[in-house]
Amino acid sequence: MAGITDSNFALKVIPYGFDVFTLGGYNTDYKTVIAGEKILKRGRSEFIIPLEELYSYIENEINIIKNRHPEIKISVNLRATSPDSIIAISKINNLDIIEINAHCRQKEFLDIGCGQNMLNDLNNLNDFVSEVVKKVKSNQKVSVKVRANVKNVDNLIVAKEIENSGADYIHIDAMKPGVPNADFNLIKEISNETDIFIIGNNSIIDIESGKRMIDAGASGISIARALIDGKLNFDISKI
Repeated sequence: MAGITDSNFALKVIPYGFDVFTLGGYNTDYKTVIAGEKILKRGRSEFIIPLEELYSYIENEINIIKNRHPEIKISVNLRATSPDSIIAISKINNLDIIEINAHCRQKEFLDIGCGQNMLNDLNNLNDFVSEVVKKVKSNQKVSVKVRANVKNVDNLIVAKEIENSGADYIHIDAMKPGVPNADFNLIKEISNETDIFIIGNNSIIDIESGKRMIDAGASGISIARALIDGKLNFDISKI
């Protein structure tokens, strides 16, 4: 959750049973920073970190969490218009997972070919993810966060392309317009047709909905909106 999920937030919520925490999303190049500034001006939360300070800022955030919770794996969600700036961030010590943002739907990001717009050009998506996979450290994992059911995008083909690119995880915001809960059928389809580790996201508000996501075929789950006030009314480790 941009503008929200920082180290202070992490220290509040990790005791609810999380074993991975995602920082960000962060804007990692000139175009995404400008887009983020425009979004902030219209009232949406954003992390606005000067590019020359971004590396040290993220490094410090990771260290704050690791000093208290060395067992927690840290993921960083990153927006970029090319792989280079993400690869640069991947050099940070103690960073466990690099998450490529192919998810955000704000017009400012779509206009620069970022966020969910990456799903419209599968060749570019494959090249982008493959380049990051090749350049990260051997002990790091690569995740790609995607939004499901984007118009004119085939969810299964996207998942297969991400798997073929060498990514370790696909993080699926399984939203479906007009449906009050996650698109569990989509999770099941992707699980049946690929071998990639699926992180299921969307509408997980209790143990029951978390278990339903796992039963649909997700290998793990993520929680965002239900946690936005820094509290959770259930122990995620029980799912």
